[in-house]
Amino acid sequence: MKKNLHPAYRPVVFRDPSVGYAFLTRSTLASDRTIEWEDGKTYPVVDVDVSSASHPFYTGRGRILDTAGRVERFKQRYGDPRSAAHRS
Repeated sequence: MKKNLHPAYRPVVFRDPSVGYAFLTRSTLASDRTIEWEDGKTYPVVDVDVSSASHPFYTGRGRILDTAGRVERFKQRYGDPRSAAHRS
């Protein structure tokens, strides 16, 4: 590998401030801000908008789309091209 080509791969804390969730992992992202982690060491911190702790899919707060209802409303509005009324 060429030297000084790849970014530094180091421990970084990702934090979701909306729910107070944070996790330590490794990343190449850089940050000017730091945080003291549970192990007493200081790591760069990156704030994220959405994490698994706040995303509706993972928390179970997601909406279930009523696709069957949408199809029925479409058929009522524009008609069903397969129906006998439209074949004549």
